[in-house]
Amino acid sequence: MARILTFLGKDDEERRNVAYASAQKLALLGNRVLLVGQGPSTTWSKLLGVTPAPEPQVIGSNLSVVHLETTFLLEKAWEEIKALERQYLRSPILNNVYGQELGILPGMDDALALNVLREYDGGGSYDVIVYDGSDSFNTIRMFGIPEILSWYFRRFQKVLSESDLFKTLSPFVQPIASTILNVSWSFENLTPDSSNRANQIITDGLAAIADPQRISAYLVVEDQTEAIALAQYLWGSAQQVGLTVAGVLVNQSEVTETLVQAFSPLPLNPIPHTSNSDWQVMIDALPDFITPKNTPIPLKIDVAAREIRAFLPGFDKKEVKLTQSGPEITIDAGNQRRNIILPPPLAGKPVKGAKFDQGYLIISL
Repeated sequence: MARILTFLGKDDEERRNVAYASAQKLALLGNRVLLVGQGPSTTWSKLLGVTPAPEPQVIGSNLSVVHLETTFLLEKAWEEIKALERQYLRSPILNNVYGQELGILPGMDDALALNVLREYDGGGSYDVIVYDGSDSFNTIRMFGIPEILSWYFRRFQKVLSESDLFKTLSPFVQPIASTILNVSWSFENLTPDSSNRANQIITDGLAAIADPQRISAYLVVEDQTEAIALAQYLWGSAQQVGLTVAGVLVNQSEVTETLVQAFSPLPLNPIPHTSNSDWQVMIDALPDFITPKNTPIPLKIDVAAREIRAFLPGFDKKEVKLTQSGPEITIDAGNQRRNIILPPPLAGKPVKGAKFDQGYLIISL
């Protein structure tokens, strides 16, 4: 498993520079580093001095780079789907549909990118993966995919199992599966068997995102009112999807009292401007990414106190909506929605109240 770092901020160019300098710093420390870029390839070519490819290429000692191209990833995924079809179906029906023909649906690039990170993470070839997405909001949405899919799997599997459609089709699944797929599945074991791998991927993704030693983000901000406000919003949105923000990199500015107050209790590091010919100044100013300081965790459930503490910096009570459905509580804040599964001792307990205290939304049960 690799350590995954990403950066959030208003200025795409400065965020990209920080990602590249961070990858260099980690590689110089002896880590096997993969720099993953998803912005326009022309900007990455200018930054790196080489044209990045959709497959990893070595650009320095311990340092490789890959540029994610959605069309390439889609074609690759489509071929894998057709291979599975050939494995299980006597008469494959997708042979005449080619990946090059497929259109890209909104959000598909984020899902494909997350899957690529998962594959590189589990491949064992890299100690650190530095990811720079095309946009900070897309990056947050990407890391929120496991949370969203988890909800859909939980709810729709239950809806399906309780539906009249399930009961009507149940007698036909076993003979159809035997005839077409050459397996003896019944409806009772078809759904769990077909979703086990997907469920495991989602579970592993949720666990990784919730672990600040596995995945964390850093804010890249300037000492300007607009930039600070956006960074605070990104901070709160990241917490909503369970992504830990481990620190703030102050771009081309000293650490001021305004910045300290805006991002307390996060550690702040000033990052000087650099040119493509000399990165060492920025590299020296970057923090220790491998062992970051203690930072607020996005969510804590205290069973004894019957409390949920959700860290939501950048939001106030008026911007937050709470709903409850059985053992789940949903928090709406900004454009993000988080579903919290209550542990058995608290399942079914109604929400008695909620308040904000030092950036935390404290929900009492």
